[in-house]
Amino acid sequence: RSRAHAGERMASSTPYLKTAIVLLAEDNPAEQRLAQRALARGKISCDLRIVADGEEAMDYLLRRKRYVDPKQAPRPDLMLLDLNMPKLDGRQVLQQMKSVPQLAIIPVVVLTTSQQEQDILQSYQLGCNSFIKKPVDVHAFIDTMISLGLYWFHLVVLPPRKEE
Repeated sequence: RSRAHAGERMASSTPYLKTAIVLLAEDNPAEQRLAQRALARGKISCDLRIVADGEEAMDYLLRRKRYVDPKQAPRPDLMLLDLNMPKLDGRQVLQQMKSVPQLAIIPVVVLTTSQQEQDILQSYQLGCNSFIKKPVDVHAFIDTMISLGLYWFHLVVLPPRKEE
């Protein structure tokens, strides 16, 4: 059986206590849609929130501008972060997040096309929890997102979400 089938089996047999909130910081609309499709196909129970650049990611996380209302910007249980984004890149977002105590606890998965050793090293030095190279193939990307969802929402115990 493929991982996708195994994921469907696991996702349907594992009850959720709450719906996980995932913040995706990705500037490419096609990749935003692909992530949505992949999580839906994997039957990963999550509330996917999407921001299109690093500045918007920090506005969301710090509840600034249009994200002041906690109901519109609930604290994410997990952040998927592209490195190469406009305004603030993923490295800057990661650095800023990890310098704010209430944001530092949020697990961050860098999800990027980069394979450069310097990007990998710097991402971990800045505090990312995982570094995943985005597969170019659509089916491989979907499998990766399903595996990512199964890992973070079925195996890992995430810190409790506390709203300020």
